[in-house]
Amino acid sequence: MTVSKFASICTMGANASALEKEIGPEQFPVNEHYFGLVNFGNTCYCNSILQALYFCRPFRDKVLAYKSQPRKKESLLTCLADLFHSIATQKKKVGVIPPKKFITRLRKENELFDNYMQQDAHEFLNYLLNTIADILQEERKQEKQNGRLRNGDVDSEDNNSTPDPTWVHEIFQGTLTNETRCLTCETISSKDEDFLDLSVDVEQNTSITHCLRGFSNTETLCSEYKYYCEECRSKQEAHKRMKKLPMILALHLKRFKYMDQLHRYTKLSYRVVFPLELRLFNTSGDATNPDRMYDLVAVVVHCGSGPNRGHYIAIVKSHDFWLLFDDDIVEKIDAQAIEEFYGLTSDISKNSESRDFQSRD
Repeated sequence: MTVSKFASICTMGANASALEKEIGPEQFPVNEHYFGLVNFGNTCYCNSILQALYFCRPFRDKVLAYKSQPRKKESLLTCLADLFHSIATQKKKVGVIPPKKFITRLRKENELFDNYMQQDAHEFLNYLLNTIADILQEERKQEKQNGRLRNGDVDSEDNNSTPDPTWVHEIFQGTLTNETRCLTCETISSKDEDFLDLSVDVEQNTSITHCLRGFSNTETLCSEYKYYCEECRSKQEAHKRMKKLPMILALHLKRFKYMDQLHRYTKLSYRVVFPLELRLFNTSGDATNPDRMYDLVAVVVHCGSGPNRGHYIAIVKSHDFWLLFDDDIVEKIDAQAIEEFYGLTSDISKNSESRDFQSRD
């Protein structure tokens, strides 16, 4: 063990002790643990998303329940379950855990993450949620097939059927309805589209509410985008509305934009205010739970000037206070400190990349 490594471990221990003292023994939540994650070479994008998901309680509970099921062959989900179980069952209340098994499996399964380069946290979130859903659906399919084989039936009815939704869909999936209205005959047609997260454009000195309003604004379809009405062949108006609100609303701010004149992506360092509470207004007439209120539970922040450089951290709400997770460092922060991550009016980047809202239902 080198002197520098020993000094690092001592620093982490001191940080953990400081956190425990700052929270206080009387205020420390029962059966809760706050553990930083070791960085294995630009894996902050992964660590920050894992922390955000761990403190989304519906997701954490499902992952831990999966851990208690009969042992299955190793997958990204089993590695995630092992990591969450390791955190949840620690004897100490605070500390540091190396997610080495999970990172190794991630790099083995997807070549995009099989390197030591900085990756996009939003891409990782999408990959993780979709992979978990695929694993659960495949396991359910295998269980059905095994049951039929034991009963002597031939499996043929599910080949072309739509997979049943999983608990990933139950937690994160919402439904948008894309409506088009003919400007001539007033005929309205609609098409539903499921989502696990929403990506919204950002503008300078605005808010999440404004971004969502822009996301669903009515636009007139014309030129090459014109959609012809079957009745009168006229151009259409189109807008998106929320039809099914998810339990956990994952919002992604599109801060990385491709600039034609620069031939590369650049970061939009706009100041975007996001509330601690959010009510969605752009819902359809037949929406389920249109008055649902969401509480902010996690924010994943990209600090830096561009997509290929910088650093990711996570800010999460646990019980009645906020914590900042910066890889192996965990700190308690005031709610007012979240305003520092709204973004800046200048080009200096310290901005929010994505955030999770949890329904109060």
